[in-house]
Amino acid sequence: MFKHTKKALSATVAGLSAFFICLGTSLSAEPLKIGYSDWPGWVAWQIGIDKGWFEEEGVEVDFQWMDYVASMDAYAAGLLDGVTMTNGDALVTGGTGKPSVGIIINDYSNGNDMIVAAPGFDTLADLKGKKIGLEEGFVIHLLLIKGAEAAGIDPSEFTIINTPTNEAPQVLVSGAVDAIGAWQPNSGEALKAVANSKPVLTSADVPGVIYDLLSVDPESLETRRDEWMKVVKVWYRIVDYMKDEDNIDEALAILSKRVSISPEEYEPLLEGTYILTLGEAIKVWEKADGLGSVYGSSMVSDQFNVDMGVYDNNLNIEQYLDPSLTQEFAESLK
Repeated sequence: MFKHTKKALSATVAGLSAFFICLGTSLSAEPLKIGYSDWPGWVAWQIGIDKGWFEEEGVEVDFQWMDYVASMDAYAAGLLDGVTMTNGDALVTGGTGKPSVGIIINDYSNGNDMIVAAPGFDTLADLKGKKIGLEEGFVIHLLLIKGAEAAGIDPSEFTIINTPTNEAPQVLVSGAVDAIGAWQPNSGEALKAVANSKPVLTSADVPGVIYDLLSVDPESLETRRDEWMKVVKVWYRIVDYMKDEDNIDEALAILSKRVSISPEEYEPLLEGTYILTLGEAIKVWEKADGLGSVYGSSMVSDQFNVDMGVYDNNLNIEQYLDPSLTQEFAESLK
């Protein structure tokens, strides 16, 4: 009786094992779902998509184009395996919804994030006591604070009017505010919409305050690390391609087509984004205080989020960053 039961149990276990192996195979066959949005360092993924480099690397990826905030919401809702976010916004998404881990540092903002002032205001100091429309608690707000501190200005001297970034150009046009904070393409639209408006502060003035990353679901990273490593390889193939001046015309054609503008219009947007080479990214991954390290930059963002009441307590920054895939890829090239 016992032997028969044991044999039956063994058969059942074997059957279940086969089932879970099949299930695992089926699940791993699902493409990695990545949300990406309108920022040059993230639009750059389109190059790998259009050229078929993910297929060549042997990884199936479903890139889903969407509005930036919508992409973070979709990630928090469990609809995506990964999403393109700034290092600061990754903390917001984790502190208020669903944690993630950054595995690729695509770039840092090098001028595309701006405080754009209406005519008559020539410097950031001119905006003391004036109204600035920006998305309160987002990285553009942090840029304003850090830029003000660097200029010796108390940030409390500005009156912040909470304004969705995609509405910022229209709000500046309306005259309801004296300046707006936004990133490209919205900052550029504001400059075009209001004659003689000008940027009085940009992310180029505070390099490293905003890093742009690919952040992924920690569980997905753990169970599908080999696939994410292939994504890392494709990313640095894209970077090498973009850094080759012989490819600039084709690259601009691909990037501009994704956002439905001309290559000539897209070129200055790309210039305001510093795409990091593999060697540069390795340095930014080093743990250090200050904005030259993604860890130091993220600590600044974390404290900003706590000060703004976005979440109550400081987060464990190291849980949100994983340099190992980039480091392993770099080592494999030696």
